[in-house]
Amino acid sequence: MTVSMSPSTPRGVVYLDANATEPLRPGAAQAMVDAARLVGNPSSVHAAGRAARALLEEARGTVAQALGVAPLNCVFTSGGTEANVLAMQGLGAGRRFLVGRTEHDAVRKGMPAGAATEWLEVDANGQVRLDLLEQALAQPDASPAFVCLMLANNETGVLHPMAEIVRLCQRHGAHLHVDAVQAAGRMALAVEDQGFDSLACSGHKMGGPKGAGALLLRGPAPARLTPVFEGGGQEQGRRGGTQALPAIAGLAAALAESLAQPGTSAPLRDQLEQAATAHGAVVCGGQAPRLANTSCLALPGRGAQGQLMRLDLDGLCVSAGSACSSGKVAFSHVLDAMGLGPLAGQAIRVSLPWNVTEADVQHFIQAYARLAAAPAPAALV
Repeated sequence: MTVSMSPSTPRGVVYLDANATEPLRPGAAQAMVDAARLVGNPSSVHAAGRAARALLEEARGTVAQALGVAPLNCVFTSGGTEANVLAMQGLGAGRRFLVGRTEHDAVRKGMPAGAATEWLEVDANGQVRLDLLEQALAQPDASPAFVCLMLANNETGVLHPMAEIVRLCQRHGAHLHVDAVQAAGRMALAVEDQGFDSLACSGHKMGGPKGAGALLLRGPAPARLTPVFEGGGQEQGRRGGTQALPAIAGLAAALAESLAQPGTSAPLRDQLEQAATAHGAVVCGGQAPRLANTSCLALPGRGAQGQLMRLDLDGLCVSAGSACSSGKVAFSHVLDAMGLGPLAGQAIRVSLPWNVTEADVQHFIQAYARLAAAPAPAALV
């Protein structure tokens, strides 16, 4: 059987929705095929099991080294959502949660039942307000804090000022959990060096397969972690269930490939944004540091759903906000938290994949010009 190693989309379609999922990288596809041929369970002690275990630990070493932790502090999960929930529920007992207003729903809805929660406001650019974070951390007689802040926002690409956040958390004895699902594979990360206490990542956001992620933990020795799934005691007793070896191998290969071949999307993103703003678009979070591949474009007076429909008819795959909302186009809590008012329902997200071309961006620019110039039917506003 011949297995294609090239990512594909329907003929005539331009894919610009990388923050929903990246196209599969060729190295990841090959790693998955190779791993799928191994019959053994990584927990079995016979020769076939040892071969599977060796590949699992090779993948663990690759991910751990790339993200700056000891291998035993890399816990494989089913994806970014589980990694976030495992961190919050496995490490957050007895702590009060300080959560950014612009966090992904995996975090907003993943805290332990009954946990005391305080929401951290952001500024007009979508960055957490450091004065309010410090005020929340310094509350007298309060229990220790568990701070949840994503490194790069999934809708806008905006980066929180993590160096300052780390200093505040360390000063007040808070645990800092970083959702790096959008950042891992797109920028350099080093959990130990940067002072993050825990970090979540996901394979399919970096060009790997869906169904694999990892939770990275700081510390020289294996970190204690209360499992959400106990199962058979896999992952040092921190996450039960037989490891999805092909998906994990694909994750590791994608991460290694993404760091060896850093993207060059920033000039194309800037070109795209210049053209869009010339047609009246507002770049949400455009004054803050952002991921090089992400543009959140609001077109005043034009509803997001209508924009998506028109661009889809022009052969463009883009999105409005998160892709984790059962396929619906919803009012963006991220843009609302940034104080953008009606624009929160009038924005689309364009996120350039690792294999984007200038022709792809030109396709979007031409289609966006037609969209902006066309009258907006009342049903699509």
